[in-house]
Amino acid sequence: MALLRRLGQKIGIDKSIAYASTTRVIQAAGGIITALFIARFLTGVEQGFYYTFSSILAIQTFFELGMNGIITQYVAHEVSHLQWEGHHLQGERMYRSRLSSLLHFCFRWYGAFASVLFVVLMVVGFVFFQRYDRTGGTVAWRLPWTILSVTTSINLMLAPMFAFLEGLGKVKEVAKYRFYQISLGLLIVWMSLGCGAKLMTAAINSLTWVVVGVLAFTVSSFGRILHKVFREKVVEKVSYIKEIFPFQWKIALSWISGYFIFQLFNPVLFATDGAVVAGQMGMTLAALTGIQALSYSWTSTKVPTYSGMIAMKRYSELDQLFGRTLRQSVFINACCLALFFAVVFSIRQFHITVFDLYLGDRFLPALPLLLMMIPEFINQYISAWGTYLRCHKQEPYLINSVVTGILCCLSTVGLGHLFGVMGITTGYCLITVAITPWAYHIYTTKKRQWHNPH
Repeated sequence: MALLRRLGQKIGIDKSIAYASTTRVIQAAGGIITALFIARFLTGVEQGFYYTFSSILAIQTFFELGMNGIITQYVAHEVSHLQWEGHHLQGERMYRSRLSSLLHFCFRWYGAFASVLFVVLMVVGFVFFQRYDRTGGTVAWRLPWTILSVTTSINLMLAPMFAFLEGLGKVKEVAKYRFYQISLGLLIVWMSLGCGAKLMTAAINSLTWVVVGVLAFTVSSFGRILHKVFREKVVEKVSYIKEIFPFQWKIALSWISGYFIFQLFNPVLFATDGAVVAGQMGMTLAALTGIQALSYSWTSTKVPTYSGMIAMKRYSELDQLFGRTLRQSVFINACCLALFFAVVFSIRQFHITVFDLYLGDRFLPALPLLLMMIPEFINQYISAWGTYLRCHKQEPYLINSVVTGILCCLSTVGLGHLFGVMGITTGYCLITVAITPWAYHIYTTKKRQWHNPH
């Protein structure tokens, strides 16, 4: 036990990371079990629909516009001037007022955009699948897609509340909630697939997230904390136009660029190569996303801490913490990627079956898989650099993100049409490698400029 504790300290595991990383481990391990269930209870074509659902649902990026991360950072900056007494925040009235105004803004912003998101998802989903459905109507996708459109819109409204709580310093508590949410969601997915729910599984899982999210605010202290903040009399506001918008529009463009980088793979392959190949890409991306989320939890749980240190100008301490955290997260990422490749390669090479199921043809072949893993490793650095700089309420990666998004969009559509999955993965890998020196230059230049203005 003492050995495990020392090992945890060595790689930087605190309570927040423990919950977050345990959640990601469960999500990753659960993803493997989910892959077995999908291989057992869904056809290759249905698998393609299942993962393409997720890619199209990512349209919500155009409505969230990176606001969740901004909320966490801005709240953390205000809270750094306040102190907790039980479930109450005490301190100068100006900061309590500005905090309350941020929460009011969240309700207005997400309430409006959630309604529009529902309409857009319904229209885009029905048009896309009706046009490219080559099954002759044998796959029942309409009802699941309708439920997913509703629940995704509701989850969009719930997400900023948890981002607000993380900004308040409740990182461990939110991570604990996510642990229960992911665990229950996985059980629901397995039960649904086992009971023959087919594509309705995705809808049932999304509905479960809504129910658990609502319960989190009604049976825990989350609701009471936000209620106290919301009722604080607003005498001074955080101005969206003057304070948030100059930062947020840049973040929004970066996030939209991210959609064109990561979310076009499945729809393009679905349209060009069919549902089976889209399903292989989808399952591969699900595994890589799980690895990225696990290793990135070392960085994401530090956002309130980074923001607070920046607000207090404790730059030396900030850089020491960031450097240590980055090394730890990169080590975890590399280990997980190596293990994932070894397992998939072994399954394909030796035709290994699990419970009489052969999973080799449900993932991408070795070469395109490797071409997807290289950018995944590089992005661990780029994401960490971006998080560090954005905690300064700045978005210096705007042009970098937009250029990358445009290049990846052209590459995915053009090379995907000409060369299929090999074209898409090769283009994505080469673009990521090419923009990395530029990304590092931005990180070092801006850090030096902001911390040593003279």
